[in-house]
Amino acid sequence: MSAHTDWTNSILDILSRVDESCVHYLRSHRTKIGVRRLPASAGAIWWFIDRNIYFNSRYYSLQTAPNDPHLLSLMVHEVRHLQQGFFTALSIYGELDAWQLGFQIYQYLTGQLPLGRGSRPQTAVLEIMSLPLNLDRQVLRRAQILMQDYAGKGYRSDLLPLYPLGKEIKYWLKK
Repeated sequence: MSAHTDWTNSILDILSRVDESCVHYLRSHRTKIGVRRLPASAGAIWWFIDRNIYFNSRYYSLQTAPNDPHLLSLMVHEVRHLQQGFFTALSIYGELDAWQLGFQIYQYLTGQLPLGRGSRPQTAVLEIMSLPLNLDRQVLRRAQILMQDYAGKGYRSDLLPLYPLGKEIKYWLKK
């Protein structure tokens, strides 16, 4: 086996102890995991065309420990987006869902909250984790602001619709 295959299998083995549904999804959809050079603001990203997950080579490599809590929480975050589908994943509602799950996994693995780059990362994490996952526009606007507080202004949550696109269009047409 190659180093890439060994690394991927190790990640999946560890994830299976943390979130079996995540691993089941990856295996049943034959999702590939890789490393690519991405913009500095991206930790991991999934591609709409091939539905595979790529970690940013600026931060991760095949030498990154497969049990790294940042890597695993990002992995679960990205798998949640794949499970959500394109239009939900590209909304604040979808991001809130994926962020909450990723933070829960990180906290489960480390016993701590993750640190961010923004102005008030840990308070932002606590508040993001406490927000109800629903279609309340005030809640989603608050989540949008908190995401930038945590990740920094380079994270462009302000460009995403609050609702999944179909629901966002209906909201504006009915308004």
